[in-house]
Amino acid sequence: MWIKAEQLPGILANNQPLKPLYFFSGDEPLQLGEAADAVRKAAKEAGYLTREVLTVDAHFSWTELLQAADSLSIFSDKKLIDLRFPSAKPGKEGSKALVHYCKRLPEDALLLITSGKLDQSAKKSKWVTTLEKHGLAMQVWPLEGEKLLSWLQQRLQRRGLKVNQAGLRMIAGRVEGNLLAAAQEIEKLYVLYGQGALTEQQIQAVVADGSRYDVFNLVDAALAGRAERVCKILAGLRHEGIAAPVVLWALTRELRNLNQIQQKIAAGQTRTVVFRQHQVWSHRESLITQALQRCKRPILYTALLIAAKADRQIKGEQAGDCWQSLSVITLLMAGGEK
Repeated sequence: MWIKAEQLPGILANNQPLKPLYFFSGDEPLQLGEAADAVRKAAKEAGYLTREVLTVDAHFSWTELLQAADSLSIFSDKKLIDLRFPSAKPGKEGSKALVHYCKRLPEDALLLITSGKLDQSAKKSKWVTTLEKHGLAMQVWPLEGEKLLSWLQQRLQRRGLKVNQAGLRMIAGRVEGNLLAAAQEIEKLYVLYGQGALTEQQIQAVVADGSRYDVFNLVDAALAGRAERVCKILAGLRHEGIAAPVVLWALTRELRNLNQIQQKIAAGQTRTVVFRQHQVWSHRESLITQALQRCKRPILYTALLIAAKADRQIKGEQAGDCWQSLSVITLLMAGGEK
């Protein structure tokens, strides 16, 4: 069964028997790690006192998983098998091993799997559907907007810290895209000031700018029409040393995608069919819909022409600052001014 990250604490706290397996995936390390820690704690309290860690790497054999399930400790303790594979791609051998494991679930073993982010097609594969059928499956996502604010508020409250909305947004702006940094900054505030209300001046003096972005954050911000956020992310990418060709590639790919979607819809194809053809899945439908309403064909053509100019600037074939051209492209997509 698939669950959301916020459901897990309640599920583990309801004193029901633990599931035989838990499968957590995603590319947000703090949420993934804390979810796994919660299962490990619950398993220990339930008597799973032996823990065996298996890491899928170049030297790993999937027979190790089946052997771990078959072998009990000499003290006959219940066992937690902690399986980790960063790629989320077990391959043919791994897929068969996971399905085989589920066909004869060991009575005295609990399987905890943590993996990298699953792509949409992988969620429909036999090994994933088998895992979620026999246990709990959860995918974690980077937190943004109101979800990030809510997460920060809960984290602060756990430490007895009170922050007004302005202070909360200040913290969010400085740690966005980096929950590890957010958790560290909250701990720092607690150590320095203890429990109680925090002023904006205290937050500003302590919380460092630990925000971290990638080109996909930039694209999503542009699609959502958030011009101010686009400027901040682009500056952050440049400061972090992200290569301009990588940024240009991500923007150009999205521009061409939007252009093709618009053309097909204008030709009479239904939006649902076109979105499926271009792999616009449910969690991105609203973003693409907003962008299509805002970015009409002349805007897309102009942005693509500037993208060609940026490409020549990167290659040294045309004068000018390629980062300035990238800024113009993103603001055109976001609906801001050049």
